[in-house]
Amino acid sequence: MASELCKTISVARLEKHKNLFLNYRNLHHFPLELLKDEGLQYLERLYMKRNSLTTLPENLAQKLPNLVELYLHSNNIVVVPEAIGSLVKLQCLDLSDNALEIVCPEIGRLRALRHLRLANNQLQFLPPDLGRSRELQYVYVDNNIHLKGLPSYLYNKVVGCSGCGAPIQVSEVKLLSFSSGQLTVFLPAEVKAIGTENDRVLPLQELAMRSLHHTYHTFLKDLNFLSPISLPRSLLELLHCPLGHCHRCSEPMFTIVYPKLFPLRETPMAGLHQGRTTVSFVAYCCSAQCLQTFDLLS
Repeated sequence: MASELCKTISVARLEKHKNLFLNYRNLHHFPLELLKDEGLQYLERLYMKRNSLTTLPENLAQKLPNLVELYLHSNNIVVVPEAIGSLVKLQCLDLSDNALEIVCPEIGRLRALRHLRLANNQLQFLPPDLGRSRELQYVYVDNNIHLKGLPSYLYNKVVGCSGCGAPIQVSEVKLLSFSSGQLTVFLPAEVKAIGTENDRVLPLQELAMRSLHHTYHTFLKDLNFLSPISLPRSLLELLHCPLGHCHRCSEPMFTIVYPKLFPLRETPMAGLHQGRTTVSFVAYCCSAQCLQTFDLLS
């Protein structure tokens, strides 16, 4: 089987194939042959359905830079590396029927991505920026039973979310949760604090992070001016990559969000799902003012 696999990949490399089918190969690891030397520079579509993969290589984008479609349906993938955000041409990503508990924010920042399939995983939340790109039009998260919130950016896109929103005890998870009336959603792990419409000022750390980010983007264009000594490593990494952007004004957010819930059953989209889901759209706002003025339907 191993020699047959190597031969298949070698032929694809030599003949510059654009499509490669590695379904039903009982693969437990990503084939090293795919990552040798310069990889498969011409490959556009990779099919690896129904294997036993648990993760993806960090150098995937470097070795397969022209991937347009990646099909990983029915594996055992637990973690998707941040490096997937470097697949700048990726338009379709299928990670349904895996063991994902977290979707890295970088997936939400894939500018060319149009189709994202995450059904039948173990997700409890989605990245706040998922759907911010206008290109992303189709998102399927069906049967993630503990997923209760969808970023409001996904409103007016084609969303599959049947079978989501089952009850769960908050004590079972180590995530911040936000409740409004009888609704409760879990927030991304990066969120450290939850603001309310009664807040008058932002926490000092959040104000400092936003000021540094603004200075970088406006004047310096280079975060190297901040040494690791001047800022803790965790905050320095966060400065490079905010946890999300305000759904009202697009201001970057770093340590605190102001969430607002809109039950799907109370929106015009309710008829499309016919009671098969109890999820809510979640607007992640950057301040009490944006929280008060955000309107999902406007």
